[in-house]
Amino acid sequence: MKLLLLAGTGEAQAVARALAEKGIPAVASLAGATRAPKPTGLPTRIGGFGGDEGFARYLEAEGITAVVDATHPYAHRISIRTAKVCKEKSIPYVQILRRGWVPEAGDLWTEVACEEDVAALVPEGAVVFLATGRQTLDRFSNLGHAELICRQIDPPDRPFPFVNGRFLVGRPPFSVEEERELFQRLGVDWLVVKNAGGAAAMAKLVAARELGVRVAMIVRPPQPDALKVASVAEALAWVDGL
Repeated sequence: MKLLLLAGTGEAQAVARALAEKGIPAVASLAGATRAPKPTGLPTRIGGFGGDEGFARYLEAEGITAVVDATHPYAHRISIRTAKVCKEKSIPYVQILRRGWVPEAGDLWTEVACEEDVAALVPEGAVVFLATGRQTLDRFSNLGHAELICRQIDPPDRPFPFVNGRFLVGRPPFSVEEERELFQRLGVDWLVVKNAGGAAAMAKLVAARELGVRVAMIVRPPQPDALKVASVAEALAWVDGL
């Protein structure tokens, strides 16, 4: 058996460590969105595969016999492509899809279908904290009536694309106390976030609840029609059963 782990999340790190400890032949794959990613403990490739055909060729050339997809819930194009090619080639595939967040008492959430819909919610002059990453920043071009702050892991390699915004560099995880202090210092009125789920990234939502900050929650995109598990333990049990 040789397993391909599509990585980039905390779950992927945990799966990679377990595979290495078990001595299961595996390779991790990262899209390359972060300049200095954490080591996975497995042989790791970085970058795309070149579409469906390129991915199919890679699976065949490397002798991949199973795929664990532990990418971000919003990397849906990668997941859909991977599930499709694996089905065509009869390669076992499982997606680790963590459960999404649900609002609690005191939360001021408004669900939106996409980034472009946020502008209609935000009043003139509001301070908007974008916790959605730099890759989709261009989709907020219609938020010219607000002050934008976009947090990203890596120092910016180019100016902020809009005159009404700026970057803020920070590497997670962040505590609730850190997020609360940050939002207070910046005077944040709105938090924009993707429903990634998981405990690690939830601190900003707790801080927003405590401060009465409104949240624009971007709903999850469609996921592949394929086997899904919600935890690392379930994924590893699936691997053990191959």
